[in-house]
Amino acid sequence: MIRIALDVMGADGGVRPLVEGAAQLSMERGETVVVLVGDDRAIRKTLASVAHDAQRIEVVHAPSAVLSTDNPAEALALMPDASILHAAKLVLSAEADVLVSAGNTGAVILAAARTFTRLPGVRRSALAAVIPTLATHGPHKDPFALMLDVGATLECSADELVGFAVMGSAYSRVVSEIARPRVGLLSNGTEPRKGTPAVVEAHAMLARSAAVDFAGNIEGLDIPRGSVDVVVCDGFVGNIVLKMFEGVADAAKTLAKDAYAARLRYKLGLMLLSQGLRRVRELTDWQAYGGAPILGFDRLVIKAHGRSNARAVRNALRVATKTVERALVPKIEEGLRAAADLR
Repeated sequence: MIRIALDVMGADGGVRPLVEGAAQLSMERGETVVVLVGDDRAIRKTLASVAHDAQRIEVVHAPSAVLSTDNPAEALALMPDASILHAAKLVLSAEADVLVSAGNTGAVILAAARTFTRLPGVRRSALAAVIPTLATHGPHKDPFALMLDVGATLECSADELVGFAVMGSAYSRVVSEIARPRVGLLSNGTEPRKGTPAVVEAHAMLARSAAVDFAGNIEGLDIPRGSVDVVVCDGFVGNIVLKMFEGVADAAKTLAKDAYAARLRYKLGLMLLSQGLRRVRELTDWQAYGGAPILGFDRLVIKAHGRSNARAVRNALRVATKTVERALVPKIEEGLRAAADLR
């Protein structure tokens, strides 16, 4: 039986979408138990209004929440009983197998760093994200690639970039079931000598590695094309790319709505483009992907989007279940050992 500690506090939509997502999962086939960590009264009020399997839902009271507007370090110092810390401690004590949260990203990363231990050879953790692509990936034809880091570590050394490549490759093998994921290093050119000193050095190290299937450097235009399964970069670049993708998706949807509300000829044009627009919506629907991992710790952490609805939460819980079932942490450790002597 897999137990998931779900931090239900601090998300943009409040407690309800988190509780509803857990309730939906509890009605599906399986034995996963979701431990809802947060305000007991608010959780039970929502549970009373939705169908759920009471045998697969537990509630642990944690009265305080770190909001999206809070400074993570200050908030956690002031709130030792914060829901994210309480949920992390449940995983540390083996009362749960994996942590899931849609709360303040900085607080989730910091809570994990204060509670868990980094894996041998990992100096910095990485926050991953799924990026929509035109090409599909793996046996399930997933229309997205994994990118890391997207904000946990702004400046990275070559060693850290190599570690991200190993961890991202392991995650793709476990969750997307890609036998040997192709890994690309994001740079300003495909030549081995292009990029910052850290990127150039990481390229040389990965080119010698048997731990990952290294495709070499890729450029920004290769990301939406889906040239590789895993995109590796530092958190500064990755966060900019991630926000750009979100902005483009929102802009495309807004333009389509504006055009439809305009003249008849625009409506006729949209009818012709409807199949393509539907594909854009599918590719940019982050709710279908659920959540993405924070990698580098000896415990499993899945970060869901702050705007997650019940569907997105349910999918994040499914991803969390996979990471436990398929032993993600041991597979990452195996890859890190294989990459330890690249210098």
